[in-house]
Amino acid sequence: MKKVVLTLLFICFAAISGFAQKPAQTPKPADDDDVVKISTNLIQVDVTVTDSKGKIISDLKPEDFEIYENGKKQEVTNFSFISAGSRTEQVAVNPKDKNAVPIPPSKVRPEQVRRTIALVVDDLTLSFESTYQVRRALKKFVDEQMEDGDLVAIIRTGAGIGALQQFTTDKRQLYAAIEKVKWNSIGAGGIGAFASIDSNLQNQSANNEENSDEEERDSLADLNEFRESIFATGTLGAINFIVRGMKDLPGRKSVMLLSDGFSLFTQTTNGFRDSSRVLDSLRLLVDLANRSSVVVYTLDARGLVVTGITAADNVSGLSPEQIQKQISGRSEKLFNTQEGLVYLAKQTGGIPIINNNDISGGIRKVLDDQSYYLIGYQPDEETFDPAKRRFNKLEIKVKIKGANVRYRSGFFGITDEKMQRPANLTPAQQITAALTSPFGISDIALNLNTVFRADAAYNSTISSFLNINTKNLKFSDEPNGDKKAVFDILAVSFGDNGIPVDQISKTYTITLPDEVYKKILDKGFTYFFSFPVKKPGAYQMRVAIRDHGSEKLGSASQFIEVPKLKKKRLTISGVALENLTFEQWTNLAKTNVKPETDPLNDTALRVFKRGTVLNYAYEIYNAKSVGGQKSQLQMQTRIFRDGKVIFENKPSQIDLTGQTDMQIVKSAGSIALGTEMQTGDYVLQIIITDSLAKKKQQIATQFVQFEMID
Repeated sequence: MKKVVLTLLFICFAAISGFAQKPAQTPKPADDDDVVKISTNLIQVDVTVTDSKGKIISDLKPEDFEIYENGKKQEVTNFSFISAGSRTEQVAVNPKDKNAVPIPPSKVRPEQVRRTIALVVDDLTLSFESTYQVRRALKKFVDEQMEDGDLVAIIRTGAGIGALQQFTTDKRQLYAAIEKVKWNSIGAGGIGAFASIDSNLQNQSANNEENSDEEERDSLADLNEFRESIFATGTLGAINFIVRGMKDLPGRKSVMLLSDGFSLFTQTTNGFRDSSRVLDSLRLLVDLANRSSVVVYTLDARGLVVTGITAADNVSGLSPEQIQKQISGRSEKLFNTQEGLVYLAKQTGGIPIINNNDISGGIRKVLDDQSYYLIGYQPDEETFDPAKRRFNKLEIKVKIKGANVRYRSGFFGITDEKMQRPANLTPAQQITAALTSPFGISDIALNLNTVFRADAAYNSTISSFLNINTKNLKFSDEPNGDKKAVFDILAVSFGDNGIPVDQISKTYTITLPDEVYKKILDKGFTYFFSFPVKKPGAYQMRVAIRDHGSEKLGSASQFIEVPKLKKKRLTISGVALENLTFEQWTNLAKTNVKPETDPLNDTALRVFKRGTVLNYAYEIYNAKSVGGQKSQLQMQTRIFRDGKVIFENKPSQIDLTGQTDMQIVKSAGSIALGTEMQTGDYVLQIIITDSLAKKKQQIATQFVQFEMID
């Protein structure tokens, strides 16, 4: 019987063909009472009020506030307090634990999101030392500080950015993003906050200056200032892109910029401070953040910096004047680069965290700062008159002694309506919007399961099984009685930086006889496709569909990691599934005759009835063999519900009879789904142990999520 199960289920791996096409509808915006507004009849901004200890004051009334636009007092017409509330923390997942089962994230809807957080790692400025501290803080955030209802992205300013593709509730995806946070050797950051002082280099530099003309020295100084301003504007441009992508996302939206800072001004050789390049970029970013309801918090990753002489400095042979000049230069650089962080945070209503060695504590302070007031007033005609006002400055006061108030600095005299994208999106724009949204669009129900597989040459492939609910498609009646539907499919795989790697985009017309149409109404049909993987790593598979007849949309996504098989470590492929009735399973055991089942659909849907049998199949790579003897492999299965083990069998030896290629071992098994099992979501884990491998490399694990129904 086992041979039949293997043959039957590995149809899922062998059948790699497909259809496909383009993407959908923009994410539903949050309710009006949770959005900053800039319109001709309402200016509404969020305001944070804290006491002397930094704690949120939550019991203020409209009469406790005064709001001024360009110095003119306004009447408060809208007022509400939005509380972040408390949430249950997720169970921490240790990615280094081979036996740990990552709890698959549940599908998140916009109304379930409490906080949308972009952790922006400014690797264009981070030093080597700061990068190490930032990685530690990011891991602690994911392990201990991330909560239910958090939609999170970790994005590097020096990498390609596909901002929306990276917002997720999946901790595995965030761990993968953290692994990519490394020191950028071509950025502005050095090894430490400041370059160490070397007296030999200082004297050599002094001699060179004597031999070079003044014009050349000024040119080199200006070039260095220009280079730093380029990195600063690059950082701000990356944040601008992220904020633009967050505009339509729900919840309290925050950007946490982890950076070694940037200067607002460029110091020219004639002593003047040029502010045009960086400051202009900042002003545009501040306006966009204010309109998008995004608060920017800045965290100086350098911590509490010592500007004086340290053990790393070699000052022998330098005069006191030379030493003091170096110390003064460090102090000036620290002040200038922190000035940019402070300005950006305060102008968007955030907090600058500077001179603090505890980055994780700074992140906690930001997370606690998620309750705020929404205060609105009706603007007059001059607010949006470009001839009189280009930028409208806001000032908000609180009539409570000792209270600290933070708010957005102002806005340009353009209404949100004039800045919004056109409402009438083309079909291609609709399906693209559905694909890039961090939320699944469910007008057409989709179930996506993406698995990885490899051949003997270690060429990896990610194969996707997409079940499409036929009931959600609009079929037209043909003259001969057939049913016809036309739909677009767009499927894209994204790398760990949000950049598309592969895609297929097609339009399909399916015509079905009436009896076939009625047959697939119950379980839908499965569309499958595959992409070759050129480089191991973390990927996101995203799929969107648009029905021509009803103009309905659907989308789904899945995170998947492709391992480095060339390291020759024990690895398990993705898992193919099949559902049999107990009678079918019994007959199969007796006769070895293949029953009429649909493993492709079962692998895509992963929905099984109680009292049936779940067959599963997978491949094992890099099993060890010593002295010509066959591999010694054991298999164990567990079933989890709500993160707890509800079933665990004893390890059993894998039968390798008939298998000659130990580099790719095929294996399968069956589990009876008892009638006493509750309906809901479960996780099946497969654990393989290779007793011939090195001790630390003896275990590999794979899991697949499934749903139990009556």
